[in-house]
Parts: sequence; C-alpha cells; structure tokens
Amino acid sequence: MGKLDNARNQFLAESSKSEVVVNVAKTRSERPAELEASSTSESSLPLWRRAHWYKVALFFVSLFLFILAITMMKEGARDLAPLVRDSFSVENPANSLGFGWLFAYVIMSGSPVAAASLTFFDAGVISELGTYTMITGSRLGASLIVLFIGFIYVLRGRDRSTSLGMGLLSLVVTGSTHLLALPLGMVLLSASVLDGVQLSAGSTLNSLADRVFDPIITWLLVYLPEWSLFVIGFFVIMASFSLFDKALPQMTLRESQVGRVSRFVYRPWVMFLVGACITLLSMSVSISLSILVPLSARGFIRRENVVPYIMGANITTFIDTLLAALLLNNPTAFTIILVNMISISVVSALLLATVYRRYERISLSFVRWATSDTRNFGLFMIVIIFVPIVLMLV
Repeated sequence: MGKLDNARNQFLAESSKSEVVVNVAKTRSERPAELEASSTSESSLPLWRRAHWYKVALFFVSLFLFILAITMMKEGARDLAPLVRDSFSVENPANSLGFGWLFAYVIMSGSPVAAASLTFFDAGVISELGTYTMITGSRLGASLIVLFIGFIYVLRGRDRSTSLGMGLLSLVVTGSTHLLALPLGMVLLSASVLDGVQLSAGSTLNSLADRVFDPIITWLLVYLPEWSLFVIGFFVIMASFSLFDKALPQMTLRESQVGRVSRFVYRPWVMFLVGACITLLSMSVSISLSILVPLSARGFIRRENVVPYIMGANITTFIDTLLAALLLNNPTAFTIILVNMISISVVSALLLATVYRRYERISLSFVRWATSDTRNFGLFMIVIIFVPIVLMLV
C-alpha cells in the first residue's frame, strides 16, 4: 500500500506540474494577441485622444527656447569677437573649419555649433567663407556621437566590429561627402550665384520674434553682461534640442515590420530618401544616425545598405540651421546654409548616380581595416583628433 500511495502522489504531482506548464504556455501564446488587440483598439480612437499632449507641449516649449536662444546668442556674439579672433585664432577659413570641428567634438552635437557660427557671422566676428567652413566642421564633429554610442554597445558586450563599424562608417561618409562638397560650396559663395534666392517669410518671422523676445533680452541685460547672453543662449539651445528629442514619438520595431520593408534597403535611392526624411522629421542628424547602431547590432540592417541613408541625412540636417538663419534676418546667412545644402546634395547625387558601388566598397574596406585591429582604430582616432587641431594652428 505504501508503494501504491507513493506512486499515486508522484503521478498527481507530475500532472499538476504539466497543467502549470500548459497554463504558462497558453498565457504566453495569448499575450501577443492581447497586445495586438489593445494596439488595434488604441488605433481606432480619435486622433485627439491618441495624441500625447505632453509631447506636443514639449515641442512648443523646445521651439520657444530655440528662438530665445538664437536671439540671446545674436545679442551676445558681438562682445565675444576679441575672444574668438585672438584666443582661438579664428582668422581664416581653415581656422574656422578646425574650430567648428573641435567645438562639435566637445559638446557632441553639430547644430548648436552651426547656429553659433551664424551668430558670429551676423556680429561680424567671422567672414562669409569662415562661416561656411565652420558649419562644415560642425557636421564633421557631430558624427562622433554615433561612434560614442558604438563604444557603449561594445561595453555592453556587443561585437566590436558591428558596434563601432556603424559609427566609423558615419564618420567616413559624412567626412568624405562634406570635404568633396567644400570646394564646390566655396566657389558658389565666391561667385554669388545664389544671392538672389531668399525666403520672403524671413522678415515676418523675425519681426514676430522681436516682439516676443526683445523684452526678455532687455530685462536680462539689466542684470547680466552682454557677452554672457551668448553663453547662456548656447546652453538654452542645447536644452531646446534635448526637449525636442523627448517630444518625438517613440518608435518600436518588430521583426515582422522590418521584414516587410527589408527589400527596400537594397535600393540606394530609397535609402537616400529615407535618411533625408527621418532627419527632416527629427531635425537631428544625431538621432537619425544613432538609431543605426542598435539596428545594426540586432541584425535588422547591414552596413552595406546605409551609405545612401547617411548621405540623405547629411542634407536635411541643415533645416534647423536654416531656421536660425531666418531668425537672424540676414540674407547672406541664409545663402550660406543654402549653399551648404546644395553642394552636399550635388556631391551625394553624383556619387549615387556614377561611382556609388566603388565608393561603397572603398568606404566599407576602410571601416573593416579600422575595426580589424586595435592599433588601426587607435591610429584613426589620433588622426581625426589632431587634424582639426592642426587646422586651428594654420
């Protein structure tokens, strides 16, 4: 009897365990369906109920701070002229290129540096060509953020070649296209080809901004020195970009969704437009390029498919700087940004239409060389740090 009781108890215990396993499996299998049903019911709601109003509020706050920052930097830039010219030795286009490059390294962002260059130009601190090269330098330095995110993924145990490769590729494509476009842009500026192209809304936007923000600037000048407005405005514009990033909707990627569009990543012109559109919507090349690192680490996208994406992102990243030029109500400042966009567009289109495959192979070969050995990677890092320093000393 004891043996029979033991066998019965063991049978009951095993059957109860199997029921638990079955229930857990059912729960797991039902969970995606429940999530899908909840997402479907949420999508059926009216737009005004689905909207995240705190994100809308963050967007308007970030826009307010952006315009305020540009106004403050414009007011304070004149007092910083001796510092920029003498202490940093920004006296020619080469100095401006190195200065913008290093400045973007320090803050790991290019848009605030580009906006600062426009306010320097408006105050007469740097020349037209110097402003153009400083903005180019800001874009070269801004790509470092993608490499930094790659470092974070390496520290988290990801493959070094995959994680660092995307950041290196962003640096290589951005650097090569901007440096190729640099002489073209300088020729367009010197020839004054685009001087007559202006937006008529610039003066209207500027007058509205003056009515709102001039009283704030006047009040600040009662308590603060004029030069401090540039410094405070610089931190305010960085805060505005941070708030704008938080105002963007959160995008989730599921493997099924990625699979549906995977066939498009092999078409260079499609990826070019995707990169341009994502950067246009986010108004930040740091965001549009940084998402490549996790997508690459998870196997959703390969380095071979993102070269045209990076090209497109490098064009529409000038939209926020174009807005800053309109706020300054300086026609030449607007022309400088327009020349940047056109020169990068021309170079990128020519590369895609003529020697894209060769350009892609050379870029990827260089990335493989840099990530294959620690010494090679260290040499590359030394070069990109010392080149802007040398330009500052020319």
